[in-house]
Amino acid sequence: MSDGTATVDDLDARLEKHRVELTGYCYRMLGSSFEAEDAVQDTLVRAWRSYDKFEGRSSLRSWLYRIATNVCLDMLNAGNKRARPMDLSESTPLAKAALSPRPDNTWLEPMPDARVLPTVEDPAEAAVAKESVRLAFMAALQQLPPKQRAVLILREVLAWRASEVAELLDTSVASVNSALQRARATLAERADSGAEAAVSDPLDEEQQKLLERYVAAFEGYDMSALTALLHEDAIMTMPPFDLWLTGHDDIAGFMTTIGSACEGSCLLPVQVNGLPGFAQYKPDPEKGGYTPWAVQVLEISDGRLTGFHFFLDTERWFPLFGVPLHLEAEADQVEQGE
Repeated sequence: MSDGTATVDDLDARLEKHRVELTGYCYRMLGSSFEAEDAVQDTLVRAWRSYDKFEGRSSLRSWLYRIATNVCLDMLNAGNKRARPMDLSESTPLAKAALSPRPDNTWLEPMPDARVLPTVEDPAEAAVAKESVRLAFMAALQQLPPKQRAVLILREVLAWRASEVAELLDTSVASVNSALQRARATLAERADSGAEAAVSDPLDEEQQKLLERYVAAFEGYDMSALTALLHEDAIMTMPPFDLWLTGHDDIAGFMTTIGSACEGSCLLPVQVNGLPGFAQYKPDPEKGGYTPWAVQVLEISDGRLTGFHFFLDTERWFPLFGVPLHLEAEADQVEQGE
């Protein structure tokens, strides 16, 4: 193997080492799982092509973040802001519930933890990273102008110094500090931006038991048991539909009427947006076993479920989360194992 090839392989490895943290950064900037991965791929390709111009005046990591920031700012010039259903409309009473989809680029998208949260040894640092990809915080970020968004993420989430951010953005420290102040003020106006902080990392015993009870209630489709786990103001969303429901009575009512096809579902745990979640499968009347229905993301506070969000585009989400697109029924699995 030539020295040139060895150098190429070494550069590939050095760039690839930063993929997860860059994906986390681009995801916070863009609010889209797939756009974030595209942005990171573009970043690494640009870095590869221009590496001979990298003069080492900053670290390779800082240089990659500069490229990634420019890629994201270019993508955000279109002005699209990802949102949750409750950011776009009022809650719908069950009596008026209708399933009206909006285009994919409307919605804040879920993301597997493993793709955006690098392994870190410091528990406090790990907790901050998880909190910074939770849905409520991500939705709040989307309300910020792109450069304020970049400043807030770099300063508050990644703990960069103001001078480092100023250099990355080709601006002054005073400008960075001003942008950070404005970004903090905007987030402070959003009362729900910290609403999920009650989810501990890892889940404490009470939260783990709550999830076990949730699985039993949902798979058993026991609405009385499920209602007992929900906060009275719990929220349920179902992107790409803009409908969202609030209150355990309307949620339980929906699940026994429009959502009744979910009865008999099977849940597989997934780690999503720093929160507990599940890949939900519904019974498949044609093939037998179970067919994908949704990625569920659960929000917990004060020993109750305060929100659960069903992301329904399973052809996109299930491969991203590494879960199968079909489950055999348990009886079939037992027969195949014999």
